[in-house]
Amino acid sequence: MTSEDHSRWHATTILCVRKDGFVVIAGDGQVSMGDTVIKSNAMKVRQLHKGSVISGFAGATADAFTLFERLEAKLDEHPGQLTRACVELAKDWRTDRYLRKLEAMMAVADDTVSLIVSGTGDVLEPEDGLIGIGSGGNYALSAARAMIDRDDMTAEMVAKRAIEIAADICVYTNKNIITEKIKNK
Repeated sequence: MTSEDHSRWHATTILCVRKDGFVVIAGDGQVSMGDTVIKSNAMKVRQLHKGSVISGFAGATADAFTLFERLEAKLDEHPGQLTRACVELAKDWRTDRYLRKLEAMMAVADDTVSLIVSGTGDVLEPEDGLIGIGSGGNYALSAARAMIDRDDMTAEMVAKRAIEIAADICVYTNKNIITEKIKNK
C-alpha cells in the first residue's frame, strides 16, 4: 500500500459515543485525495435498517457504499442481531474475491452494541462504548475519553467536541460534523 493509498483509506474521522442512554456516531465532512481537499461536506454517517442501526465509514467512498448495502442485506437476514450481521459481513468481506479488495472500515451501532468492522475479518466491541476510526480517529477517541464523564455534556456534545479537537490536529479532518443518534434500550 502506498502512502497515498494509506491517506485515502484513513483520511476521515468517525467517532462513536455511548452515554446516558444514547449512542451517537459522528463524522467529519472532508474528502481528500492526497493533499487536496475535494469536498468539505460529505456525509460519512448514515442510518441503516429503518433507523435501528447507525454507521460511519473511513475509506474509499464507493467501497463504503458497497459495504453499507451488504450490511443492510445481512441485517435483513438477521434482524435485531447486529453482531451476527457484522460477523457475516466480515466473513464475506474477507473471503469474497471482489469484497476483499475494498478499502474501508466501519463503525456501527444499535441500541445495545457498538462495533468496529474491518476487511481483515475483525468485528470488535470496545469495552468502553467509544470507537474512533480514520486518520483523526485516535485524536477524537482520546478527546472523547477525556470528556465522557462530564455531567454537563451529552453523547452528541462529546462526539462533536472530540471531532473538533481532532480537526485541530489532523489535516484530513474538518469541523463540518454530521451526527446520527439512537436511544439505547
